[in-house]
Amino acid sequence: MSFADSLDILHEDNHCLALNKPAGWPTTHFDGKDETVDRLVKAYLKEKYDKPGNVFLGVVHRLDKPVSGSLVFARTSKAAARLSEQFREGGVEKVYWAVIEAQAPGPWSTADDGSLEDWLQKDDDNARVETVAPETPGAQFARLLFQVRGRHNGLIWLELRPHTGRKHQLRVQLASRGASIYGDHKYGSKLPFGNGIALHARSLTFLHPTSKNPVTVKSEVPKIWRGRFAHLLNTHT
Repeated sequence: MSFADSLDILHEDNHCLALNKPAGWPTTHFDGKDETVDRLVKAYLKEKYDKPGNVFLGVVHRLDKPVSGSLVFARTSKAAARLSEQFREGGVEKVYWAVIEAQAPGPWSTADDGSLEDWLQKDDDNARVETVAPETPGAQFARLLFQVRGRHNGLIWLELRPHTGRKHQLRVQLASRGASIYGDHKYGSKLPFGNGIALHARSLTFLHPTSKNPVTVKSEVPKIWRGRFAHLLNTHT
């Protein structure tokens, strides 16, 4: 099987490549042990274009290992610098889908849309992030917008648009309000969900690094969503 067969490519040109990342895969490697998406993409490009030597691939943003969905890489150093700047400065429109367990009444219980604002702090010893008081040293402000897309049998399907890009932001902001993402054991869920969690980067919109035209990539949800959440995905508020 070729590398192309194992990748769901959403967009590809000479400057950037976007794909639908599977849940359970790290975006990039730190210790070199796990197979990673960036290595797979490099192998795909090397195979497709018969490139000798090393293939350049710029990691301009990341998705957590258990998260699926739209992920963009740069194919040149110039594109990497320009795309990284867009992500760093909040110039990329990100849309996520999440399925939460309504363990306690939250803002989505009484309203179909709204915003969440918190201050977050990393807990490096436990590889977690916590909500903290605003005056806490090292705390970072986090904001997201939510919209309820469906409700069924104690589960709520949310569309999320983060205005900041903090580590584990969506997972923490939801869990801190008694609404863990389905399958997210790190933040309170007790339910199994394969090798991932029910958080999916539905789409990204960015400016192309050379043409400056807007590019939108959109990812279909993993098959496990279609089975586990069939009734929920067929409901709309």
